[in-house]
Amino acid sequence: MAVVASAPGKVLMTGGYLILERPNAGVVLSTNARFYAIVKPLYDEIKHDSWAWAWTDVKLTSPQLSRESMYKLSLKNLMLQCVSSRQVLFESRNPFVEQAVPYAIAAAHALFDKDKMVFLNKLLLQGLDITILGCNDFYSYRNQIEARGLPLTPESLAALPPFTSITFNAEEQNGQNCKPEVAKTGLGSSAAMTTAVVAALLHYLGVVDLSTLSKYEGSADIDVVHIIAQTAHCIAQGKVGSGFDVSSAVYGSHRYVRFSPDVLSSAQDAVKGTPLQEVMAAILKGKWDHERTKFSLPPMMNLLLGEPGTGGSSTPSMVGAVKRWQKSDPAKAQETWRKLSEANSKLEIQFNTLSKLAEENCNAYKCVIDKCSKQKSEKWIEQSIEPSQEAVVKALLGARSAMVEIRNLMHQMGEAAGVPVVHYPVPAQDALCQCPFVFGVIEPESQTRLLDATMDMEGVLLAGVPGAGGFDAVFSVTLGDSGNNVTKAWSSLNVLALLVREDPRGVSLETADPRTKEITAAVSAVHIE
Repeated sequence: MAVVASAPGKVLMTGGYLILERPNAGVVLSTNARFYAIVKPLYDEIKHDSWAWAWTDVKLTSPQLSRESMYKLSLKNLMLQCVSSRQVLFESRNPFVEQAVPYAIAAAHALFDKDKMVFLNKLLLQGLDITILGCNDFYSYRNQIEARGLPLTPESLAALPPFTSITFNAEEQNGQNCKPEVAKTGLGSSAAMTTAVVAALLHYLGVVDLSTLSKYEGSADIDVVHIIAQTAHCIAQGKVGSGFDVSSAVYGSHRYVRFSPDVLSSAQDAVKGTPLQEVMAAILKGKWDHERTKFSLPPMMNLLLGEPGTGGSSTPSMVGAVKRWQKSDPAKAQETWRKLSEANSKLEIQFNTLSKLAEENCNAYKCVIDKCSKQKSEKWIEQSIEPSQEAVVKALLGARSAMVEIRNLMHQMGEAAGVPVVHYPVPAQDALCQCPFVFGVIEPESQTRLLDATMDMEGVLLAGVPGAGGFDAVFSVTLGDSGNNVTKAWSSLNVLALLVREDPRGVSLETADPRTKEITAAVSAVHIE
């Protein structure tokens, strides 16, 4: 029987750079863009001589990349070895799945008793058939839309078939062809994919039960998914990151403080030859001291994401530049980080206040949001006629003020650190960006103009660049139904509004293959006279 699990993409609203170091916090929103992993037996039955086998087969399929790979998995040391690969579009391995599989199985070895191990071996001898699928929102389809002569609108995106084949960036730099790369939108596809694969495998193998998830009531099963996903993701990346992307893929929207990197120090022992089963047992028993607090956007507020189409940014190089600046000017860096941390806290407090006001006086809250959604921010104070409404307006304006402060500080930090952001040439008609190359900015000038223009629109609470910044994406939080006007305005500025919205759910067990669900939904929508 097939097991299907899914995990969401993310938007880091606050905490860029700071979240790399404890005890700094970040607010991360999970989205309705989800990665799916389908796990089922590769063979219907076990052959009579299977107990003599030292290896079993693993098949990995990624339909969107036209990729199919076959592996041999050692049942003794859990090594995964690629034996054949059909990669039509380009040659590339998937290190995240290649780490997720052995680490998930190693977790079963670490947690199972003798009887369960017999069940595990029987299951593994049937082989593993793994399929991965990412929602269209994880990838950029801007080039396809433009090639078809369609407008840069969410409607054009929605017209694409679900799980459409992925296109590749093959830009030329300095007259040389670059290795083709998947054009992404910055939603954390690797973290969502890793988490989905780990969750599906752990449920399939009987390590956890995802059918009764309790994300904020101390569920041991969901914590195991988190630990294995974080480990596999860090090993695949070759470094121990902050982990906020995996955490949001597992738990959904929340306030996050990273785990101490030392908790994964034993994972390095696997490289030195220590059996993976022993390594995983140590990691599971480690002190995972990450912190998470429930958080989601207040009622009647919507997350919007826009793809400017102005090139890409290298997060590792940007982070590296900031770290070098910290070492070269520690006093200035510490002061900037302190102010940035305070501004992040202010924004979080205002959001929590708005959620509380919505709960305490729903009518007053709804009335203010309705009115403010039709007005620019300078008119909002005029919309309150009683104290309960005035409190809502003050919190809205407080949130805007905090975001402006965050943006200013991030801009200053980028300039001081000399963050290297490569900005590729863009069409001449793009009024927001004319410079072919820009260096030394976390919020580039073109993004600043776009964000300022967005924050000046009716019903827009705030706008910013998520995570590390650069040219990858912009986000906005809008009030009520004002988002439609923002998407239209973005389209006129050559910015493609994505279909992504906040969805506070984390990892989930699905009832069916998502491709089947999409077909069923399409058929049920057909009206027969």
